[in-house]
Amino acid sequence: MTTTDVNSSETGPGDEVVRKVYVRDLRDKQPVHTVFKVTRKARVTARSGKVFLVVGLGDRTGEVDARVFEQVDALEPTFQTGDLVLIRGHVTHFQGKPQILLETVDRLDPEPIDPAEFEVPPPPPAPTPTPASAHPPAPGAGHPAAAAPARAPHDSPRPAPDGARAVVQIRELVERVADPHVKALLLAFLDDPLVVQRLPAAPAAKGIHHAHRGGLAEHILSVMRLGQRVADHYPMLDRDLITAGALLHDIGKVQELAWDGGNTRYTDEGRLVGHLVLTAQAIHEKAAHIPGFPPLLEAHVTHLVLAHHGHLEFGSPKVPMTLEAYVVHAIDSLDSRIDSWLDLMARDPGETWTEQTKLYDRHLWKGPSPTSRGRAPVEGRGRRPEKRKRQRGGGPATSTATPAATPSAPKLSFKPLEALTGEASPPAPTEPAESAGTPVPERPPEE
Repeated sequence: MTTTDVNSSETGPGDEVVRKVYVRDLRDKQPVHTVFKVTRKARVTARSGKVFLVVGLGDRTGEVDARVFEQVDALEPTFQTGDLVLIRGHVTHFQGKPQILLETVDRLDPEPIDPAEFEVPPPPPAPTPTPASAHPPAPGAGHPAAAAPARAPHDSPRPAPDGARAVVQIRELVERVADPHVKALLLAFLDDPLVVQRLPAAPAAKGIHHAHRGGLAEHILSVMRLGQRVADHYPMLDRDLITAGALLHDIGKVQELAWDGGNTRYTDEGRLVGHLVLTAQAIHEKAAHIPGFPPLLEAHVTHLVLAHHGHLEFGSPKVPMTLEAYVVHAIDSLDSRIDSWLDLMARDPGETWTEQTKLYDRHLWKGPSPTSRGRAPVEGRGRRPEKRKRQRGGGPATSTATPAATPSAPKLSFKPLEALTGEASPPAPTEPAESAGTPVPERPPEE
């Protein structure tokens, strides 16, 4: 096992000495007391009503899932995404992957620690599926149009796709599906090589909504979360069908849209068939490989996809005829419309009103709320407008400083592995560079 010292031998006798254990070296049933960077954190309520934390921890060798099941309310406010933390817990295995069950989490002062040791590499690219694959093809399998251009050797590595974290959270929601057939179907889509390869970076459209790198995964995750809240409010809805429709309604866009010199374009299959029918075909193919998949369940899941545009004139072969189909259409429309309006507000130079929008034939209020909240809509969007500015070739965003550690946090220093063992650092995987053009709307407002 590769370890290195995280120690304070040069800072004082009262400081703690910790052995660094890397993500790549985690083993089942292993006790862990080491330092990681928090890559994500979410509060989740299980069907039983129990609340727990879903946490991502990482270093230069990768990322691992972690959970906090005890003292959730006490631990949740003590650390945030981006913090370096000293954790104590033990490793278990869930769904064939290591997972750390956390017992304690202490935020650290980042100053003495080499930040390069905690730069989490992007996931390695999935292999391109071949016609000889034993599995049924997902939408667009084997089409070379989606291959990204090779990165020149001197180019600097790019960060992980913006949708990569959203994909992880999408899987978390799928793992909570109760019906075994629905769960197996959704996991078959998430495990499809083409979806694994394209979903983290795919846009949701050319220009109407979520038309940026990683936008498709962000939109799908947002619709899934909205679906959970609606299902909480209306208990007569089937939560598993809502989850299925939210995940699958736009998943065919990994085949419908393709990169073309860094810009988004429609593929031949996308124009001739469209993502609704492409997904319906994939549902039928994947359901056929799940033993005992009920034909009526397949029909209901397919209807969720075919009806999600809501209107025949917007390209839906069917209008919603089940409660779940109507809900999926409504929350998809809500999420796409809000993202579209916020984009228009962010680009408009006005202070309180936008110019007359051609897409919606109206002015939009973009000024501060007249209530005590006093914030403009785009202010509530966080860093997303600046993030998209960078993706379109704008200037770099101003970085935010990591909060200082609490006085009780131990001050640790980090000795790189090479200083102790002479072992070279594992190279971080890289991914091709892409650029985003200015797309032209080609779909109805909801798409």
